Amino acid sequence: MKVINAKIHGIIDYLVVVFLLAAPSLFGLPPTTALFTYVLGGIHLALTLLTDTDLGLIKVIPFPIHGWIELIVGIALVGAAFYLGGLEGDLARNFYLGFGGAVLLVWALTDYQS
Repeated sequence: MKVINAKIHGIIDYLVVVFLLAAPSLFGLPPTTALFTYVLGGIHLALTLLTDTDLGLIKVIPFPIHGWIELIVGIALVGAAFYLGGLEGDLARNFYLGFGGAVLLVWALTDYQS
């Protein structure tokens, strides 16, 4: 059941950027995990600004392609959770397991054809 349209997804994307940029301080993430999170926030901002939706600024990435990118990133985040967890412990692992799961949930609920 696809209940999130492109406009709502765009709002969620901008909120995710704010969350990613605030998360290292909010959760006291270890150094490598914090750096990874800041970089991911910047990449996610670029993806959101470049996506062809109402809230995109430059509109060069079709929304369905945005969806495929988010699916790949969501899966990669689950893998990164175990890598970062091995480097920096349970907090890093649990943060990225939760975040990766949230990305995959939003992906599953979004109508990328809207």
